[in-house]
Amino acid sequence: MARDDDDDDFDEVERPKRSQRPARRRRDEGDDEDQERGDATGGLIPYKNPQALGAYYCGIFSLIPCLGLILGPIALILGVLGLRYRSMHPTAAGGPHALVGIILGSLASAGHLMVIT
Repeated sequence: MARDDDDDDFDEVERPKRSQRPARRRRDEGDDEDQERGDATGGLIPYKNPQALGAYYCGIFSLIPCLGLILGPIALILGVLGLRYRSMHPTAAGGPHALVGIILGSLASAGHLMVIT
């Protein structure tokens, strides 16, 4: 069957040349917003507030029997320091981690003191 160019139903679509395409946005090295949201953890780990992170881990590990007597007060102190650091530096996250450290540290300390006495 012979093909006739006049009977084509398809219009040719012109592709834009490379110079006409919109340029991609490149990341600047100093762009803080992209670095905060684009970290590997998705912003869940407060690496800018080490006191809050330490309070969280000490609070979790204070639930282990016998370790809570030592780690409970440490979690309580680090939690307070983490909350203070968070209030002084608004860009540093970690408020919930510090609160968990304070709560678990105080519960573990109180529980161990009740068992001892």
